Amino acid sequence: MRTSSGERGTGGEYAVIRALLGPVLRTLPWRALAVAGALGLVFAGLPRLWSWESLPPLRAAALCLALGLAFLLDDPARHTTAAVPTRRPVRTGLRLALVAPVAALWWTVVLLLAPGRPPAGPVTLEAAALAALALAGAAAAVRWSDAAEPGAATAAWLLFAACAGLLLLPGRWSLYVGPADPQWQAAHVRWAALLAVGVLVWAASGPEPLRTRRLTSGTRRRPPRSGKRTPGRERTGADGG
Repeated sequence: MRTSSGERGTGGEYAVIRALLGPVLRTLPWRALAVAGALGLVFAGLPRLWSWESLPPLRAAALCLALGLAFLLDDPARHTTAAVPTRRPVRTGLRLALVAPVAALWWTVVLLLAPGRPPAGPVTLEAAALAALALAGAAAAVRWSDAAEPGAATAAWLLFAACAGLLLLPGRWSLYVGPADPQWQAAHVRWAALLAVGVLVWAASGPEPLRTRRLTSGTRRRPPRSGKRTPGRERTGADGG
């Protein structure tokens, strides 16, 4: 029974993804993710030791998760793996697919650690928006620069932006408000907009970096060297014959 070219292509793509699972798992920034996750769990558990409100520690834990995800695209061998036939959106998407279940399980534990009844839905939206912005910043850095490990710079930028949003935004544009604040609903509309921006920037930064594409295109168009002999050598060969 014959298979169509689309089916062969899909099967080949799945085979490539299966072959990439092991190498991608080994190159994921597990250390950065583990440090960020441990710190986030500490923040989430603090209200159980002291009579604190659970929302600020949950927000701190969400920021820790985003700072860890900023390192997701770090790849010291980036300029070597750029030459492989698998497209970069597949490679980066596989990284995210492997980390996403772990992050979701971790966030569930964080919510369970928080005492009382925290607003799980809205604070999860905040965590998702921060994570999307971290991933978008890392993807944009890879897309528009030659940096092999943009995680540190992305994490620093995200931490600065989060602190600036907390301290500098006026009250009517504030993102960090409490459930009793009249701006609670409006603030989470803004969080949803930030989530959408992060997803769009991540998607737009998926293709190969422009410089790499130009270099690859130029290499492919380079004409092969001709095997013609020089006139002097041809005469020498003729005289010697």
